[in-house]
Amino acid sequence: MTTERLAAPVSTKSTVGSPGRFWATAYTLLFLLTGTNLPTPLYRGYQQSFGFSPLMVTMIFAVYVASLIPSLLIAGPLSDSIGRRKVVLPALILAALGSLAFALADNIGWLFAARLLQGMAVGAASGALTAALSELEPNGDRRRAALVSTVASVGGLGAGPLIAGLLAQYAPWPYVLPFAVEIVLLVPAAIAMATLPTARPTTKWRPRRPSIPAGMRGVFVSSGTASFLAFSVIGLFLALVPTYVTKLSGSTNLALAGVAVALMLACSVLAQITASGREALGIQITGLVLLAIGLLLLAVAGGVGSLPLLLVSTVVGGVGQGLAFLGGITEINRVAPEGRHADVISTFYVVVYLGVGVPVIAVGFLATVTGLLTAVQLFASVVAALCLLDMAALTRKRRQLA
Repeated sequence: MTTERLAAPVSTKSTVGSPGRFWATAYTLLFLLTGTNLPTPLYRGYQQSFGFSPLMVTMIFAVYVASLIPSLLIAGPLSDSIGRRKVVLPALILAALGSLAFALADNIGWLFAARLLQGMAVGAASGALTAALSELEPNGDRRRAALVSTVASVGGLGAGPLIAGLLAQYAPWPYVLPFAVEIVLLVPAAIAMATLPTARPTTKWRPRRPSIPAGMRGVFVSSGTASFLAFSVIGLFLALVPTYVTKLSGSTNLALAGVAVALMLACSVLAQITASGREALGIQITGLVLLAIGLLLLAVAGGVGSLPLLLVSTVVGGVGQGLAFLGGITEINRVAPEGRHADVISTFYVVVYLGVGVPVIAVGFLATVTGLLTAVQLFASVVAALCLLDMAALTRKRRQLA
């Protein structure tokens, strides 16, 4: 049986033209991802309290990705069949439980459990929420829906470390309060998602291997590669750069570590807003070039021990990441067929989160042999070269289409 016959289309007629639901869905995506990135500036404190190595940080991160990807593959097509609400609401409960586990953590086992729950939550909700934004956009504008979804996604990635860093540094209960705030923020999201319409499936959902419709495989490969590289940089910043910053600055201020990550992602968001409406291939090409430059500056910053140069690399890399991701998801949203929208988006996010997780785990293992600074420098150099190779391939494709 073909995969196209297994996915049941979700009716969107009753949802289009609802600005309130559209922005409530964006809010949900934003704060779901905010919560999953709250731990970023706190890992150094967990290391000192629970006595584990930097390598264990990458293993905690790996558990997150390992639970997220199967969840994406199951929940994306499931939401195409049974509707977004029935998938997103349980995901929000899992996210709240993950934050609760962090708030209660008194040993490393709690951290693994919390990340497992958070990975399942993000995996279940990412594709469904992104598809819902496309369906709920009041004017049916998929390009605008793609922009809002990328800004919400990247904004959440940046808001999490910033909020946690500031609260942990300047407020009481540094390892409890950030997660309590997240649980409170998820309450209105759950209330809003409970109002989404329920789909009426025409066929039953069945588990299957991920697949991409034949007509869009070329677009998926080119856009997926650019986004994989863009998010490998995000993964590096989320998992390891806070420690990198403290080594270069000589400061243990948790807010500084959170700001370094938030700066990159703020630049990503601003770049996406500025580039909205421009040709997707051109956006991806520009983004990959800037990513390569930012990574090379990051490698040099470590070599000369310059925090200002590190911040410059953060800005340039953030702009590049935003452009590469926006161009990629815009193309995917444009060509994804009705009835398989969340399925395709979820498979795309598998590529994205592999980019977040796999290279960072490799850097973590490498750091145990070479040291953190050398490992980051090697990673930056390799990914910069891959960015330039993908940029060349996209440039050739653009010329062929001209």
